[in-house]
Amino acid sequence: MPDRQDPPRRLRPAPLLFEPEELTAEPERFFQLESLDDPGELLRRSTELALAFRVAAERATDYQAIAAAQLADPHRFDSLSPAEIAARADWTADYAVRMVEYGRGLLRQPRPSE
Repeated sequence: MPDRQDPPRRLRPAPLLFEPEELTAEPERFFQLESLDDPGELLRRSTELALAFRVAAERATDYQAIAAAQLADPHRFDSLSPAEIAARADWTADYAVRMVEYGRGLLRQPRPSE
């Protein structure tokens, strides 16, 4: 008797035996600060967050300046003008010039050994 393959069986979807729960939107949470009842703890934790965000913003600005300086490097074949950098970063041209200068200063600083 020759080998004969049976046609593949079609699987039917399983019937739903329950209704899926309605998706409920969770209230917006901000680092669980809204759940704190003690004002002293709320002040401490929110101050910690504010300082951490400030440090993060300053560090991100440093990286923006470094990137701007690298993009404006005249030794690059694809270097950008301050106006082009400003357009990419949504800055004014004057601010882009200052950021390029600041970034060049950061690039000249010795890097801490890791």
